[in-house]
Amino acid sequence: MSKLYAVGLGPGNEEFMTGEAKNALAAADLICGYTVYVDLVKPLFPEKEYFTTAMKKEIDRCRFALEKAAEGKNVAMVCSGDSGVYGMAGLLIQLAPEYKDVEVVVVCGVTAAISGSAVLGAPLGHDFCTVSLSDLLTPWEVIEKRLEGAAMGDFNICLYNPRSHKRVTHLNRACEIMMKYKSPDTVCGWVKNIGRDGQEAHITTLDKLADEPIDMFTTVFIGSANTKVYGNQIVTPRGYEKRLDK
Repeated sequence: MSKLYAVGLGPGNEEFMTGEAKNALAAADLICGYTVYVDLVKPLFPEKEYFTTAMKKEIDRCRFALEKAAEGKNVAMVCSGDSGVYGMAGLLIQLAPEYKDVEVVVVCGVTAAISGSAVLGAPLGHDFCTVSLSDLLTPWEVIEKRLEGAAMGDFNICLYNPRSHKRVTHLNRACEIMMKYKSPDTVCGWVKNIGRDGQEAHITTLDKLADEPIDMFTTVFIGSANTKVYGNQIVTPRGYEKRLDK
């Protein structure tokens, strides 16, 4: 049975890739993916064959990869971060039953919540959830419900796809929803271009977050009631400090 590897690249730079991801790419005859993510890999493996598609062509991309794997090629489908977190692994697995001789192998990667958190310190030190503000595939009403539930539970919240040219006001609305349950001075942070040229990071508060220069290449972190700033780093305590008092 042929194997098709769904590979999470992490932020994209070689040092953020897992050994498993590198091995899967090195063994591949064909590497498929969204153009932006494939461009991150080409300098590392210039000798490989590549297939790319633009946004909104995900099904075409996955079917092509599955067809080539069925023909006997070693194929890797690349995604940024982790292929199973807002990536192509799920779609490949959904389509795979149509290709009986192909097995989808998911290769984990470092998702933006983890790599961005490290830049800021330890904002995800306690329970957290991730929410994408992109309503291309998920109705905005559903996203609002998820934001409300996460804020009501005082989770640390990591926002993916916070703002784009077409979705200018989604982050503003998300902040409004969260401020129904979270204090306006809740510690927040954002990281842009994680692990890539031009990386930026900034610490702010929930009431100022919507005014920050945030775009689609930015990952946003909203703290809990216990999140604090230590120097230039954010920490959400796990609770170990309670033992220090004894």
